Amino acid sequence: MTTEDIRYHSSHWGTFSARHRNGTLEITPFAKDPDPSPVLDNIPAALNHPARLSKPLIRRGWLENGPGPDRRRGEDDFVEVEWDEALDLAAKELRRLGAGPEQCQDGPVAGAQVFGGSYGWASAGRFHHVQSQIHRFLNSVFGGYVGSVDSYSSAAGGVILDLVWGNPLNHPPSWREIAEDTELLIAFGGLALRNHSSSPGGTSQHVARSALEAASARGCQFVSVSPLRDDFADLPEVTRLAPRPATDVALMLGMAWHLHASGRVDHDYLARYTRGYEHFEAYLTGRADGIAKTPEWAAEICDLPAGQIVDLAERAASKRTHITVAYSLQRSRYGEEPIWMALTLSAMLGQYPSPGAGFSYGLASIGNLGKPPLDVPLPVLPQGRNRVDDVIPVARIAELLLNPGEPYTYKGETRHYADIRLVYWAGGNPFHHHQDLEKLREGFTRPDTVIIHESVSTASTRYADIIFPATLSAEREDIGASSRDPFMVPMQQLAPPRHEARDDYAIFTELATRLDCQESFTEGRTSREWLRHMYEPTRRALSQRGLPAPDFDEFMQGEPLELPVAPAQGRMTRFHEDPDANPLDTPSGKLEIWSDIVASSDLPGHPAWIEPEEWLGGKLARTHRFQLVANQPKGRLHSQLDFGATSMSLKQDGRECARLNPQDAARMGIQDGDVIRLWNQRGATLAAARISDDLPPSIVQLSTGAWYAPRNLQGSGMTCVNGNPNILTSDIGASGLSQGCAGQLTLVSIARWDAPLPDAVPHEAMLEIARRRPREASPDVTPSGDA
Repeated sequence: MTTEDIRYHSSHWGTFSARHRNGTLEITPFAKDPDPSPVLDNIPAALNHPARLSKPLIRRGWLENGPGPDRRRGEDDFVEVEWDEALDLAAKELRRLGAGPEQCQDGPVAGAQVFGGSYGWASAGRFHHVQSQIHRFLNSVFGGYVGSVDSYSSAAGGVILDLVWGNPLNHPPSWREIAEDTELLIAFGGLALRNHSSSPGGTSQHVARSALEAASARGCQFVSVSPLRDDFADLPEVTRLAPRPATDVALMLGMAWHLHASGRVDHDYLARYTRGYEHFEAYLTGRADGIAKTPEWAAEICDLPAGQIVDLAERAASKRTHITVAYSLQRSRYGEEPIWMALTLSAMLGQYPSPGAGFSYGLASIGNLGKPPLDVPLPVLPQGRNRVDDVIPVARIAELLLNPGEPYTYKGETRHYADIRLVYWAGGNPFHHHQDLEKLREGFTRPDTVIIHESVSTASTRYADIIFPATLSAEREDIGASSRDPFMVPMQQLAPPRHEARDDYAIFTELATRLDCQESFTEGRTSREWLRHMYEPTRRALSQRGLPAPDFDEFMQGEPLELPVAPAQGRMTRFHEDPDANPLDTPSGKLEIWSDIVASSDLPGHPAWIEPEEWLGGKLARTHRFQLVANQPKGRLHSQLDFGATSMSLKQDGRECARLNPQDAARMGIQDGDVIRLWNQRGATLAAARISDDLPPSIVQLSTGAWYAPRNLQGSGMTCVNGNPNILTSDIGASGLSQGCAGQLTLVSIARWDAPLPDAVPHEAMLEIARRRPREASPDVTPSGDA
């Protein structure tokens, strides 16, 4: 690329153009993006960062002793090898576990002992989407794999809404309606624009801020219900309520009781469009359990004045009200309940058919939600057929590895964990996403072999046996597009692959060739030929509509291509016009305030307040007196590009920062910038203190995403010295219904760190290479059982 050669590319946090000037990659946000994300500034550091992996690596213990469970994972060193040797070793192990062309035939499937791990955030590209690549590969060589369903971000919410509302994507909120029609927006969990910056497949236009500003200028009022002030933008007419974390359901129940007692409930709406309100009403009024859910009852739980709860209910009933719930609320124990309760509260108001009113889930929690859907198909890489009929809820990976054969429940069914011998992970960093990381460390000692594709030496690579160095998105070409974003982006290559890194498709192709499965995986196509093939349905649809439809080569050399959007989806409009002719995707076809499926699980059959184990009003708070909010980070997407400029600017000496209230800091003698220790029964972490009025007393906020660096510190036990909160968070499922991630909230203790301070572990030191092994020392790897 010359200094004047400007190219386009896409990332999950925005579309951009790039050029090299004086040896540095310069990033310019897409001109049509009204509110570009600062996370884009993380990209330039990635290409040549010292943390980049250069050659394939084999864990020494696996190389010398062969496959098998091994407690040395995470502690062992690694040996650099040449590509052919690494590929030969990996292919031999895959074949030992049953991979081969015979797996494409009907019959027993070896993939039942293979977990295909990927979380899908590695690239915004439609072809180099690693989750699609690894699933296609495992289907091609193993006949399938044990996969995962749902997400860490929204599992509990998605599961409950599937049952009682239908697929949430069928009822998207509209930023246009918020801007033009909403009179009161109540945001439980806030409306954090930092989360709006990212979306799978990329986002060319960040529209939430402009929509909120337009609504504000029109006179819309806002209520943010969150312990964090910056979970909602600074706008006029914002009321900020900070109940105890995990008590939003009690607050909503207090509002609902007041609506009931004051005659504000729309019973006609409930009778026509919902099922089971009578069960909920019996619980609300106390007829079912003897406890009326009054504002006074709620106030004691929430630590808010009862008058504020009454006032909020009155405001909701007197205005055109939209109630939205952030993903964050369901990332906790019984996280299904606040989502279901907010939907019920909205139904009680009976405003849903009115534009700007009603309920939404995840508004601003992810970038493209609230935009209209596209009216043409997007490029898709077919993944083939997975003949293994076995999946786990995504947040149950540690349980899967630790408890083969053991039962668990999901959506009212009893299932059993598979006996996993191979973990093949490409795309994602489980030692970021997961909770109770010491438990996860133990889980990763159990498989025979762990193979990872990764571009940098994350904490997860420490627990692998074979590591293939993969290219970054900027080092390959692709097509960026998302189903609710109006531009398709030619992702032009910005730099050559660093050292010996290869793209995932090339790695999988080499392995498939060694396993005699090349044709089933590649279908005879190169990467470029796949892109051309995938682009054609979109081009054809544009041409048929008389819209600009450049051929593939012209598109890849040009600028982002604008795509047509569909008219308003109208699913909820049609339902409200005739619920019998246009039922919802629920068992009854209606909005279910009572669910038989939920009632068969460990949850009540209607929305309810269930006391979590770790909250400030519970018994454990006598031991650990702070509620940790482990939210999504401001300066990066998950843990990606944590070494970038935006992310590093929010750290202190490479260590993550934790915010706490000035009253708490003064009481404990903590100054801004002091390093503090946070701990509980699961582990400990070190973070730099930031004193802030943006959160109330007894709350500490430490974002996820710092690369996990555990050290056994004398007197403090296993401690992450980089500030990763997931050494503290619980791995228990949200409930037996969803088994969703409950890692947003946990109880901790805090103290200033006065002992000698261990350095934070820099990104480039996460993986230490022992030596380059001579070629003649290559052993013949054979299974060895337990090591």
